Amino acid sequence: MLNGKRITVGITGGIAAYKAVEIVNWLNKSGAKVQVAMTKAACSFVTPLTFKTLSGNPVLTDIMDESPYWHVPHIDIADCDLFIVLPATANIIAKAANGIADDLLSAALLATTAPILCAPAMNSNMYANAATQHNLAVLRQRGWHIIQPETGHLACGTVGKGHLAAEEDIKEEIQKLLAPADQPLKGKKILVTAGPTYEYIDPVRFIGNRSSGKMGFALAQAAANAGGNVVLISGPVGLPDPDGIRIIGVTSAREMRDAVIREYADTDIVIMAAAVADYRPKAALEKKIKKSDEQLRLELVKNPDILKELGQDKGNRFLCGFAAETDNLADYARDKLIKKNLDMIVANDVSRDDSGFDVDTNAVTVYYDEKEISFPLMSKQAVAGEIIRLIGKLLK
Repeated sequence: MLNGKRITVGITGGIAAYKAVEIVNWLNKSGAKVQVAMTKAACSFVTPLTFKTLSGNPVLTDIMDESPYWHVPHIDIADCDLFIVLPATANIIAKAANGIADDLLSAALLATTAPILCAPAMNSNMYANAATQHNLAVLRQRGWHIIQPETGHLACGTVGKGHLAAEEDIKEEIQKLLAPADQPLKGKKILVTAGPTYEYIDPVRFIGNRSSGKMGFALAQAAANAGGNVVLISGPVGLPDPDGIRIIGVTSAREMRDAVIREYADTDIVIMAAAVADYRPKAALEKKIKKSDEQLRLELVKNPDILKELGQDKGNRFLCGFAAETDNLADYARDKLIKKNLDMIVANDVSRDDSGFDVDTNAVTVYYDEKEISFPLMSKQAVAGEIIRLIGKLLK
């Protein structure tokens, strides 16, 4: 949802300015093109260098700033998909409500036609003051989105309403404002699996695979962006939890199977992107196996075929599987599509260095209804977006 979006973050002179650091970092990591504008007072709390480092762009602090990247600075930063004021002091709120444009940030706010998200933070008496409440009401009438401050301990030492809204609430509001108008999966429960499974040999060793979970996590986020109610069931991965998505952590294939079955009854769409181990040791030893000069033989037994089991009880659900292959990609994918009673299968060649496991890019071919669509090498977030859009199209 945030990938490629142009977002301007205006930072004003309040102690909560330090909390904008994490928001800017998150926006940049989410693929947004972030431009930061700071008032002179804000620079007393956090240095422009911090935001330059985290956003990857020069930071503007004065309406007379000159830079090869801008022609007219306050006009250029006003041209964005979303304008965020965080924190918003009583001063910037009053300026905006009265059309005052005497510095870089207030001038840019007057020039922008983008949606504006305002996150007030100030002393509780200043927030409750009739002038501030009047100014906020004016801005709401003009279409500004005001995220309410919380009640908590304030920098002045008192407790009251004026504490900047929680970071997760701000992130959620940003995502809502940038959500596409067309959400093809709105109201649908979507079950996504991701990552590897570990099948333990003894307490310190296991059979596993190279799956990082990046593709499954990207699919879960893309499905949520499309309006879906997403449940993500993930094996052991080192990825941050995506926002607004319920996550169920598992380790083994049997644990993943049990979690999937528990969620399956009221699920509309299943996307099985996990790399589930086909086999497991017949018995996991309770103590560590000691090394010896003799060969070690492991007896393996088959794990449950989760996707096949779901296909046997498919009903009206939409089932999408994944096929990670090193050869005969099309043949194996089409065979799996039919045998497991799937609506769609996404196949990728994991023998490539730039596609599949561990990397941030993927090149896939999607098979459905005796048709196929190939997507060139792109980021896994972009691939996920294409897959989700195709599922939405097929459901229509």
